[in-house]
Amino acid sequence: MALETKLLLIVLDGVPYRNWRRLMGNLEGWVQSGEARVWKMRSVLPSTSACCYASIHTGVSPQVHGILSNENRFRVKQPDIFSEVSKAGGKTGAVTHSYWSEFFRSYPFDLVEDMEFDEPAGPITHGRFHTMTGYNLKNQMTPSDVDLFATLTMLTRRHGIDYGILHSCTLDSMGHRFGHDCHEMDHAVYAMDAMLAAFLPGWRAAGYEVIVTADHGQTDRGHHGGHDDEMQDFALYYFGDGKGPEAGTLLDQLQLAPTVLKRLGVPVPATMKAKPFLS
Repeated sequence: MALETKLLLIVLDGVPYRNWRRLMGNLEGWVQSGEARVWKMRSVLPSTSACCYASIHTGVSPQVHGILSNENRFRVKQPDIFSEVSKAGGKTGAVTHSYWSEFFRSYPFDLVEDMEFDEPAGPITHGRFHTMTGYNLKNQMTPSDVDLFATLTMLTRRHGIDYGILHSCTLDSMGHRFGHDCHEMDHAVYAMDAMLAAFLPGWRAAGYEVIVTADHGQTDRGHHGGHDDEMQDFALYYFGDGKGPEAGTLLDQLQLAPTVLKRLGVPVPATMKAKPFLS
């Protein structure tokens, strides 16, 4: 079954709204040229990574899906983007942290069996994961983002995925280490923007709509998890033909999953109650 469109969701972990708008020169250039649109989106609470990942893909709050901290992990019960796209006959791909595999495929993550797989009947058709095992403030244990972007591109070319998600923890890890108002973060965001820009035009030329966003924000002290604009708010950039709200509209993170499914032409499950922001 052919879906209505193809879409890639790029999640750059832990970037506050102001750093998107002032440091992402390529993304902002595409907004100025009219090739992209941008809105502010607000994360769920707690604004903790694992909680946000599960909400991004299920469209329900942490209080509903039950992932309430990074340490509290299991296979979530609610329908999610992977499961619904697969049910509709689409092919999915994931180039992400292993938490996404645990939430939407199987828990716990097996370092050998789950790191890379191709499963035509699975909710995640093509998975390529990393774990950041041994992560600490002095050693981020993050893959190069150019490697991640290249891997996602490989899945689009080699396997023709209809929906793909890429998730990188580099900027979140840099923020925890240095905070978000420093030379190190200025350069880290600049480098990410440049690496992404090397691949994004190719994805568009291949027929993909692209959403670039975060899971949550982060403070200048490198913290998130709580109820604060710097912790919760981030930007969402959209490249595609869908019609969206006015530029100043504040989007809810729970709108992301039903929006992705609607753009793909996949039925939105009843559990996803938030209204799609693209038509």
